[in-house]
Amino acid sequence: MNIKLPNIPERPEKNREYGLTMMMDKGLSLRESENFVASSSKFTDLVKFGFGTSVITNSLEDKLAIYKNAQCKTYFGGTLFEAFVARGMFDDYRRYLDKYKMEYAEVSDGALPIPHDEKLEYIRRLSEQVTVLSEVGSKMGDKVITNKEWVYMMQTELQAGSWKVIAEARESGNIGIYNSDGSANTELIEEIKEKVVAENVLWESPQKSQQVWFINHFDANVNLGNIAPNEVIPLETLRLGLRGDTLLSFL
Repeated sequence: MNIKLPNIPERPEKNREYGLTMMMDKGLSLRESENFVASSSKFTDLVKFGFGTSVITNSLEDKLAIYKNAQCKTYFGGTLFEAFVARGMFDDYRRYLDKYKMEYAEVSDGALPIPHDEKLEYIRRLSEQVTVLSEVGSKMGDKVITNKEWVYMMQTELQAGSWKVIAEARESGNIGIYNSDGSANTELIEEIKEKVVAENVLWESPQKSQQVWFINHFDANVNLGNIAPNEVIPLETLRLGLRGDTLLSFL
């Protein structure tokens, strides 16, 4: 910080295990990635190459190197994993990760129906190769997952080898852990909070109102994801009580 203020929440230093911020890169150019790193890398723990964008990203190796040199952990979106699995190409996916020297990977079943036992096996096998984040929840608004099923899937995926479990919200933030209007599904989140260690859950929260809700409901060091590149610094000010929405939360 450029000046020391009292009553500012303590934030763990990178490389941290909690208080994580995951930025969603949906196609930044090399120059934009360099600019992002210059301004925001110290506040960013994870960079997700959204859905299947890595397949068509120009100069992918150079872009990965920009983030890696800034100590931002990178991984490809879970929809890309599903695209490989849907084609019976799981081993090709593993080779794709090796080709780009990836140290992290996401396993999800948000669009492709995968039996949960099979998903757990993918997590076990990938966790021998990389650090796995697994996503729980469907991208399909008409698919009903009970609160009990949410908790069970999170618990078993952590047991299978996931480093963190991601609570699905889509990049729009109106599904999964949120209602259709973007408000928090408090009953579901409370049940998860009671039965899954908070540090192991990364909550997708693309909207400012959702970020404010989680910071006030948990604390400044809640894990938050699907943050737009230009919202990483604004999020950090929310975490530190340097923005009107949380100014009085930590005094």
